[in-house]
Amino acid sequence: MKRFIETQLLDWKSSSPRKPLIVRGARQIGKTYTIRQFSREHFARLAAIDLERDIALRAIFDGSLAADGIVRQIEAFTGVPLAGGDTLLFIDEIQAAPRAIMALRYLYEERPDIPVIAAGSALEFALGDISFPVGRVTFAWMRPMTFHEFLLASGRDLLARSLPMLDAPYAGSTAVHEKMLDELKKYLLVGGMPEAVQRFLENGSFEAAGAVHGELAVSLAQSLAKYHTRTDPGSLEQVFRQLPRSVGTQVRFTHLDPDRRIEKTKSSTQALSRALLFHPVHTVDAHALPLGGTVSEKRFKPLFLDVGLMQYLRGVTVREILAASDIGALHQGAVAEQFVGQELLAAGGTENGALYYWSRAENRGNAEIDYLLARNGTIYPIEVKSGAAGRLRSMHRFLDEHPASPFGIAFSPMAQEKRIDGRILFVPLYTRFDGTGTPTV
Repeated sequence: MKRFIETQLLDWKSSSPRKPLIVRGARQIGKTYTIRQFSREHFARLAAIDLERDIALRAIFDGSLAADGIVRQIEAFTGVPLAGGDTLLFIDEIQAAPRAIMALRYLYEERPDIPVIAAGSALEFALGDISFPVGRVTFAWMRPMTFHEFLLASGRDLLARSLPMLDAPYAGSTAVHEKMLDELKKYLLVGGMPEAVQRFLENGSFEAAGAVHGELAVSLAQSLAKYHTRTDPGSLEQVFRQLPRSVGTQVRFTHLDPDRRIEKTKSSTQALSRALLFHPVHTVDAHALPLGGTVSEKRFKPLFLDVGLMQYLRGVTVREILAASDIGALHQGAVAEQFVGQELLAAGGTENGALYYWSRAENRGNAEIDYLLARNGTIYPIEVKSGAAGRLRSMHRFLDEHPASPFGIAFSPMAQEKRIDGRILFVPLYTRFDGTGTPTV
């Protein structure tokens, strides 16, 4: 299955100076497979070590971190010579030995001839306990498969090419739109976890994908407990189950687990965020860039790891999604909001890999914008819409209060082409965020 991080890996391979690369992402999203496949296609040899599986290897990093000594020990273990630049050194599950992360500095400074990629699924826990080699490594993020990647894996290459881009003109057709929505419904059920996608594509069974979701729900929670032992297991389980049910809504810690003290709930929530099992979308005032400068920590909206896993944990049924005439209305809009947020996060987020939204308390109820997009110094409000055009009261309120934003963007399952209506750009729900240009009709 083609993953677009391969483009980043190629850019890294040809970069100069080429720093060690750390691929970050949650468990079970395909990091190990993708890096090994990249090695087969672009390097003569691969020297791979797994610091979680091969416990004895962690001792390599216990003593001196001088690069030559580490290189000799890895060569002896793998039987693969590292010198010459045509062997990729792959350190998997690097968070299992935090000093291995520190060693990347010396590999870069003393053996720049050796290309190094490291990967880890619980790096956020390890990074706080070490002296991190700032400026000596580079990062790449890997997320669950996007809808575009899902179409390519499904053999729908021509349909994938037809996906609209946010920064390019698009005039769709009814036939293509209906086909896109049919495939999108499949994606909403299967999601982007590679094993679930593979199982579905093998026999077209949503039940097979659901079985993978069930296995993932158990294994992800269990693996997290191993790295955050101070968290109350009962609290961790409760919050993990509650977060997907809270997608699309503003939550406070007391909403996630009303039966436990807020300190325990906060600790569990932070652990799940650090493990990348959900992304907290924080509210900002959106009057200036950077948006992150006005973050409110008091409340947030959760974006779960994966839309397929989210709907499994929420109890959304296959029949509900396949029979839906309006995807945007499913579960009060939570499924569509998760999808758009997941696509936006995979494309880099609002800014600097984070997601933000805007809200304002009013006498007649809250005004709220689902997401914000910062492109080329301009802020664009995003709403995920159900049904026809409607009033979009919150969007108009935001635009009135933020005159520097030229227009808002409404993602709608009813839109089959991009069109501007006043100060609102309506786009198909499945529009891609990949481009970096200014949103346009």
